[in-house]
Amino acid sequence: MARFDFDLFVIGAGSGGVRASRMSAALGARVAVAEERYLGGTCVNVGCIPKKLLTYAAHYADDFEDAAAYGWSVGERSFDWATLIANKDREIARLNTVYGKLLDDAGVQRIDARARITGPNSIEAGGKTYTFEHLLIATGGRPRMPEIPGIELAISSNEAFHLKELPRRVLVVGGGYIAVEFAGIFAGLGARVTQAHRGELFLRGFDDDIRRALCKEMEKRGIEVRFKKLMSRIERAGAALRTTFTDGSSIDSDQVLVAIGRAPNVTGLGLETIGVQVTPGGAIAVDDYSRSSRPCVYAIGDVTDRLNLTPVAIHEAMCFAKSVFGKTPTKIDHADVPSAVFSQPPIGAVGLTEAAARERCGELDVYLTSFKPLRHTLTGRDERTTMKLVVQRSTQRVVGAHMLGADAGEILQGVAIAVKMGATKAQFDATVGIHPTAAEEFVTMRTALARE
Repeated sequence: MARFDFDLFVIGAGSGGVRASRMSAALGARVAVAEERYLGGTCVNVGCIPKKLLTYAAHYADDFEDAAAYGWSVGERSFDWATLIANKDREIARLNTVYGKLLDDAGVQRIDARARITGPNSIEAGGKTYTFEHLLIATGGRPRMPEIPGIELAISSNEAFHLKELPRRVLVVGGGYIAVEFAGIFAGLGARVTQAHRGELFLRGFDDDIRRALCKEMEKRGIEVRFKKLMSRIERAGAALRTTFTDGSSIDSDQVLVAIGRAPNVTGLGLETIGVQVTPGGAIAVDDYSRSSRPCVYAIGDVTDRLNLTPVAIHEAMCFAKSVFGKTPTKIDHADVPSAVFSQPPIGAVGLTEAAARERCGELDVYLTSFKPLRHTLTGRDERTTMKLVVQRSTQRVVGAHMLGADAGEILQGVAIAVKMGATKAQFDATVGIHPTAAEEFVTMRTALARE
């Protein structure tokens, strides 16, 4: 008779939790997963997938306008927010069903309830107590909201996906990728957008040349950007919402979207019951194998606040399953993980920024180009693509690649393979470009900047 009800109990059925559950079950483990909300987690429901769908919608305004330069006559057009949201909701519901079927087909027991740790090897969910040999926490993160007067009048990115109508004037507060992406979405769909950020520039952690270039492109699209602005309160001013900042200035809008970051979702899990250690920021502290301070408790994904990306959570899940049930200890590799920001235009990046590379790699050769895309030689649109390579001078290895421009995410995925493999600038140069594309610029940049 089995000593425990389950070999593995997973809390959270997001991308990481689902992958870990399925892989562990395939390796012979008896697995249960508890999820109190929706299958697929943040990414599927209020994150990457619906946000990318809204980004596609926002791009059509440019496409309709640019079509005339290519001989197309586009008649009267209008946008209906309710139709977009309904279609988006239908696709998310389909994905929820897909995730459920994946778990069922893998033989994973699903528990539609909130789970809480009650003892060293026990958990309560849905009014029942279960025992486990291993526990995996994959509860993700949640939007962080500042504690200021009137914050209840604002919305987070979660609510932005379920607005009944498109606001006429939107204030986006924050400088991370979520804030930048929603500013582009609302502006592209016709709203008047202001983005306010307490820092000096958006997207901390991305390359400075790319950050500056994006700011210029956002302003070209009519987004008003305001830096060094810290909210102090929100209040009603007639039909509007008035947001006041610590410098005394204020902005009136119809909707305030606050996107200042996310916090690990650990509230109410019962971590203190068995002494699972957390970091000062509230994340579950783990080692290179996702083990917590308790030998049988593991954590992956955003709840660990390591590198908060869906594909990273999936990678961590696979490493966990291999290590615990595949008898193949597998360390997590967070080096050279590519990422994208679906701003307008989008950003793609892999490896080190120039600033980070100067600290880690010493002397550099930096290659930077900015140009008008071929498409806009006919449209006349004032949009520029920026591309950059960061090369360690002593080894000539390409340690960073960055792009702002159409299809940046698609292009950087391929470049990321080369960077991950340790390709040199000479190997980039020896690669024949695909003409005419923007992507070929990554293999045709020949003159390094005079930067020291």
